[in-house]
Amino acid sequence: MPITVGQDTAKARKTLTVNGKSLSFYSIPAASEAGLGDFSKLPAALRVVLENMLRFEDGGFSVSTDDIRAFGTWAEQGGRNPREIAYRPARVLMQDFTGVPAVVDLAAMRDGIVGLKGSAAKINPLVPVDLVIDHSVMIDEFGNPRAFQMNVDREYERNMERYQFLKWGQTAFDNFRVVPPGTGICHQVNLEYLAQTVWTDVDQNGDEVAYPDTLVGTDSHTTMVNGAAVLGWGVGGIEAEAAMLGQPISMLIPEVIGFELTGEMVEGTTGTDLVLKVVEMLRAKGVVGKFVEFFGDGLDRLPLADRATIANMAPEYGATCGFFPIDNETLRYLRNTGRDEDRIALVEAYARENGLWRDADYAPIYTDTLTLDMGTIVPAISGPKRPQDYIALDKAASTFHKYVEGLRSAKDASDNAEGRWEAEGGQPEPQEIPGNEGHHKLGYVTSENGNYQLHDGSIVIASITSCTNTSNPYVMIGAGLVAKKAHELGLTRKPWVKTSLAPGSQVVSEYLEAAGLQEHLDAIGFNLVGYGCTTCIGNSGPLAEEISKCINDHDLIGVSVLSGNRNFEGRISPDVRANYLASPPLVVAYALVGDMNVDITTAPLGKDKNGNDVYLKDIWPSQKEIADLVEKTVTREAFQSKYADVFKGDEKWQSVSVTDAETYDWPAHSTYIQNPPYFQGMGPEPGSISNIEGAKVLLMLGDMVTTDHISPAGSFASTSPAGEYLLERQVQPREFNSYGSRRGNHEIMMRGTFANIRIKNEMLDGVEGGYTKGPDGQQTSVYEAAMAHQTNGTPLVVFGGEQYGAGSSRDWAAKGTALLGVKAVIAESFERIHRSNLVGMGVIPFEFTGGDTRKTLGLTGDETVSIRGLDTIEPQQEVPCDITYADGTTKTITLKCRIDTAPEKEYIEHGGVLHYVLRKLAKS
Repeated sequence: MPITVGQDTAKARKTLTVNGKSLSFYSIPAASEAGLGDFSKLPAALRVVLENMLRFEDGGFSVSTDDIRAFGTWAEQGGRNPREIAYRPARVLMQDFTGVPAVVDLAAMRDGIVGLKGSAAKINPLVPVDLVIDHSVMIDEFGNPRAFQMNVDREYERNMERYQFLKWGQTAFDNFRVVPPGTGICHQVNLEYLAQTVWTDVDQNGDEVAYPDTLVGTDSHTTMVNGAAVLGWGVGGIEAEAAMLGQPISMLIPEVIGFELTGEMVEGTTGTDLVLKVVEMLRAKGVVGKFVEFFGDGLDRLPLADRATIANMAPEYGATCGFFPIDNETLRYLRNTGRDEDRIALVEAYARENGLWRDADYAPIYTDTLTLDMGTIVPAISGPKRPQDYIALDKAASTFHKYVEGLRSAKDASDNAEGRWEAEGGQPEPQEIPGNEGHHKLGYVTSENGNYQLHDGSIVIASITSCTNTSNPYVMIGAGLVAKKAHELGLTRKPWVKTSLAPGSQVVSEYLEAAGLQEHLDAIGFNLVGYGCTTCIGNSGPLAEEISKCINDHDLIGVSVLSGNRNFEGRISPDVRANYLASPPLVVAYALVGDMNVDITTAPLGKDKNGNDVYLKDIWPSQKEIADLVEKTVTREAFQSKYADVFKGDEKWQSVSVTDAETYDWPAHSTYIQNPPYFQGMGPEPGSISNIEGAKVLLMLGDMVTTDHISPAGSFASTSPAGEYLLERQVQPREFNSYGSRRGNHEIMMRGTFANIRIKNEMLDGVEGGYTKGPDGQQTSVYEAAMAHQTNGTPLVVFGGEQYGAGSSRDWAAKGTALLGVKAVIAESFERIHRSNLVGMGVIPFEFTGGDTRKTLGLTGDETVSIRGLDTIEPQQEVPCDITYADGTTKTITLKCRIDTAPEKEYIEHGGVLHYVLRKLAKS
């Protein structure tokens, strides 16, 4: 993006010489000397944003001198000054689940601008965009040497239409690169290769300018790269598209919470254990919409791999980002991962010159702080359905028992005791489980792997997955050593456990092979299944038919253990009710025991070749063992080799054919890619914001409704509206793929909105799944009810509780909501990304005020809702809402409108942010 120098910030533009090369940069100390404010105590994370203001301070870029001066008063006001600013990241990162609909939108915008008599070429990214295909591989095959190739083959069979479309996008758009399938996970590829910590570009005068590497991404875990001091966070695809087309991101200067780390990790603990405690602490603290910056002398003993794990899970603790300043460890990591030596020298020189360097004297002011001694960390997991549900490992089994007791009524336990199932053919009745205490259901399986019992707590999925942990060689080498020791003693996975290893980059396989550990992982079932997100985003693939049947026939509570970042209900597998996050070494250990009822800190995991009990301590590696292998096998050369041809892809990718055209020729019969309706028939001028009159309630939802609940990414049944749509088009269930892979087709995604199998609509009693009441008051699917209301011309609202829209930066959670005819979502509070996405799609978010909730108001979903004052609305204004109950009584309450900024008001007026951008470009 061109750099324009404003009158005042011209004084801040200086020259930096590194290794004999001179570059321009915008100096924060020089800005202070120029009288723009005292910035000496700003946290590094906020200094990155300030530099962005200095660089774009010009009338044409919506940044004023007053915006810059606001950073000077931030520290004076105790780390608060919520001034609205216009922020422009250096680049955009996408993955294919969110990237396909984004490219669909861009292709539709090209059609739309042509319809407005504009040039299609105006719809083109102005900043670099990288799209990494990582979300599509599914674990159909596992536990054998052919798993990787078979899963790759099926991936291409399922997704050829999508890949052809993405290749067209790579050809049609400038500044747009695609990292092919089988390379790695976008955040790990970003951390290990794409990110530079300090970016450089040429301005309109031909001068090379250095500035902090920043980005937004269409995945909430874009935050991972903050571990390498690259400021980035997740946004919806809608907001990312606007950013890549030159639209600034409207945001408020954030509060910055300082998180002090002291001490050092003790023997037997991992970075995963640390991050799970951090998630628990920060979720309890309340950091939604805030930056978190980590500081303290504990960072001197914290590898960047551990920092990246903590930064990755910022969405889980609710923050916009979790930032680590530049220090010697940053430089060591950049060097070890193959970055150019001149770049590394620039990073150090720039950081020291512009106040981004952390050393013993680093002491900024924070809005608030909290402290954690890393010496107090113990082995832990989290679950069974939220990342913040931290459990010390020695309490895992007893906590699971309590969870089951909470699910099972006294009647369930009684029925189970009387009606235990016995398989045909004279199989013995399953034995009682230690610690069962009479409340676990039981089933018996006959399979090619033998006969075995399943019960509440049987672990049926154990997956080393997700960039969160596979980016960390310490925990990956640790997992390999646990596998080696277990294999040498004669232990292996239980036959009912679906095991998988899906690294986030090919470098992981390189060092596991070099360390001689992959053969041991293979031996106990952790064969390579693909390079991608897999289980973490719900692509765990089907369980064996007999296992799935047993779980569902007997209503068993199956368990998954994964090294991912998300364990929301209905996400991992439709057959699994309890999901636990754990470090890769613990994933291996749980695969060996196969039962969440077992306290693996004290009970044996199995028996060795001589019949002796084997305990966790017998196979757990020391920190020195791990560190020595990491030092030996994780090399600069490995990174340079694996990333040498990162955009080339294998023969399969190279053989994908595309047409060279400026606009996309939408295939009429495609069930993957369809031209969305957003811009069809759109006029050149915006409308106005109208009051909402006589709206009906589509859903009544509780607390912590995630974007997975609103727009699931995983598989769907043939009896669902989406499944019925595909069956009508002769697509068989084996070819359904997933909601995530079908995001280029709005017809499927509308039918999948609010269709998670675990979502609970309080308008219905005891019903799970995507159901509600239609206009006739009868139970029906959410999609069918919404279409019936649209036919009647009735607007819709959705009610929710606290933290509405937590989780992934899933734009389809907002797109689907809008296409169903929902005009407003009324909740107690919103998570940051989803609130922004709703506004970006023209849906207005409102928050209850004065202690009102859906419960205190006695709402049942049979009410009619009208919201007034929208025709004169201003950002964050309070407005009256009239609720008419089923008996005819009326109550007026006050709602806070969460249109937070003036640009967001314009987006709503235009019908969404893309409509705003399209009209603006058409007129330019």
